[in-house]
Amino acid sequence: MAKPRRAAKADWMVTPVGAGPVARFVVLSVVAVVTLFILIAPLAVILSSAFAQGVGVFLRNLGDPGTLHAMWLTTITALIAVPINILFGVAAAWTVTKFEFPGRTLLIALIELPYSISPIVAGVAYLFVYGSQGLFGPLLDQFDLKVMFALPGIVLASMFVTAPYVARELIPLMQVQGTDEEEAAVTLGAGGFATFFRVTLPNIRWAMLYGAILCNARVLGEFGAVSVVSGNVRGQTTTLPLQIELLYQDYNVAGAFAAATTLTAVAVVTILLKMLLERLAGDERPQP
Repeated sequence: MAKPRRAAKADWMVTPVGAGPVARFVVLSVVAVVTLFILIAPLAVILSSAFAQGVGVFLRNLGDPGTLHAMWLTTITALIAVPINILFGVAAAWTVTKFEFPGRTLLIALIELPYSISPIVAGVAYLFVYGSQGLFGPLLDQFDLKVMFALPGIVLASMFVTAPYVARELIPLMQVQGTDEEEAAVTLGAGGFATFFRVTLPNIRWAMLYGAILCNARVLGEFGAVSVVSGNVRGQTTTLPLQIELLYQDYNVAGAFAAATTLTAVAVVTILLKMLLERLAGDERPQP
């Protein structure tokens, strides 16, 4: 009996989309032009303007007391906000992926809410809650606690805008992993903490670190929400992005671009760390 002849593949299944020389040239040209004018050109302007008057002027601008204080305040904010958001992200991802309960979809939507809310709106909302005329303002005044126009308000605003970063990295991964390994550990007698630290954490550590890096970069560069809750008091509540704006408004272009170079360096380091984590995570995946 003759074997049935295998149907020939259609041309569109054989030739990859965009494999033609014309399509390839158009796509690469568009990518190159966008990269040049949207990404490379602004970075080149920042670096050239920062060093336009020489390295000595650049270092003096970085050593300005206002800029140094802004760097210190920005670093303190990140050291507080990022670890808290890591804990929140892990707890939120664990809750969403390991348990079934009413309101689970609503919780996921609330976790993602800061993505869709303008940072300015978030800052104003915090003023209406923790400001002197806000919901908890009179109570805070009774205990002589100052939240707005101080470090606590800056940390709260930074935490709000970066709350989803770690959770959104972990939730899809933990959904794919399921609960089989945790259930096996519990069956073997492991407690809750032992199961988390010996089973769950090793499986999510790269995604958690990746989310933490993104969270840290956003905290360091946040402008909108912080500008509202900090009051932008020169030399007291100005983070590095706010300091850049103040320097630019003072027509200190060299100082503004010198401070901007610091944030640019943070962005570059963030990209390098991201690439490193992706490589490390890829090296640990089982080979087929």
